[in-house]
Amino acid sequence: MKLITTKLPAPMALTPEIDRFIDRVLGTPFHFNMPVAPVESAWIPVLDYSETEKTYVCRLEVPGIPKENLDLNLVGQVLTVSGHREIKREQENEAFFVQERQVGRFVRSIRLPGPVAEDKVEATVNDGVMAITLPKLEVTPKSRITIK
Repeated sequence: MKLITTKLPAPMALTPEIDRFIDRVLGTPFHFNMPVAPVESAWIPVLDYSETEKTYVCRLEVPGIPKENLDLNLVGQVLTVSGHREIKREQENEAFFVQERQVGRFVRSIRLPGPVAEDKVEATVNDGVMAITLPKLEVTPKSRITIK
């Protein structure tokens, strides 16, 4: 009796064939010739979050968002940044073929590792980057109470 086995190709061996198939299906001209309607959706701006000796610093990329469309809230040790970006059409009858810029609302919440001086928090927007500086609250060490 003879055992017949079939060796299946390794998953990586199929990658070029799959890539060619996807290119044939998605790369056809009809894909970019039909105007698309802008879709508003939730999105998340990228952020950098760091600390110095006396402050926590949070920077978010918010290009194209006016200051009036940004909102900051600090509740306890949770900082919440929210906003809304709209794409305004340059011409009244403009129809997009491709629209890759993200539009719509976003919300980011960050838990701070320690308490901050809420009355000294500052936020600025410059060149599409919002910088939020949160001064750390100096906690006084507990003093020892002697028992009489």
